[in-house]
Amino acid sequence: MLKNETLFFELALKSDALLLGDFILKSGKKSPYFFNVGSFFNRGFLAELSNLYTEEIISSKFEFDVIFGPAYKGIPLSAAISASLSTKISKPTPFAFNRKEAKVHGEGGSIVGELKDKKVLVVDDVLTAGTALKESLEIISQEGGSAIGCLVALDREEKDEDNNFYRDNLFNEGIKIFSIAKISELD
Repeated sequence: MLKNETLFFELALKSDALLLGDFILKSGKKSPYFFNVGSFFNRGFLAELSNLYTEEIISSKFEFDVIFGPAYKGIPLSAAISASLSTKISKPTPFAFNRKEAKVHGEGGSIVGELKDKKVLVVDDVLTAGTALKESLEIISQEGGSAIGCLVALDREEKDEDNNFYRDNLFNEGIKIFSIAKISELD
C-alpha cells in the first residue's frame, strides 16, 4: 500500500469516516463498510484530508486552472484543497462549486467561481458508480469549462453488470479517475 493510502485509511478509521460492519447503501446494495467524508469535517480532520489530496495532485502532475467541488461535500473539500495546494506550491489555486439552486440576486447563477475556458480538476469524496461525477462533468461543460479528470479520496471499486470497474468505464469515456485510496487496499 502506498504511503498516502495508508495515511488515508488510518485517518478515515480514526475519524469514523470509514465504518466496518453491515450496511445498506443509498443504492440499496449491501456493503461491509460505509464511508462518510463528513466525519473528517465533524472531527476536525479536514486539513489532514486536504493535504492528502494536495500530495496526490502534486505527485500526479495535474495541469489545471481551477478545482471544482460539487455541492455539497465537494464545497469544503475544494476550498480546503485550494488553500492547501496554494500554500504548498506558493501560487494561488482558484476553486469553484455549484449551488443546488440557482441564486437570483447578487451575482446570481448556480456556479460560484469561474469555469468558462478553464481546465478543471473535479474533486469529490468517493467514486461508486460515477453518477455524481457525470453530473459534475455536465455542469462544467455547460459552463464552458473542460474537465481534465477527477480525484476522489476513496474508490469503492464498484463494478457494473458486465463486471467492469465504473472508473474504467469513465476512463473509456475519456475521463481520468484518480484516488487517494482504493477499497481493495484496506487491510
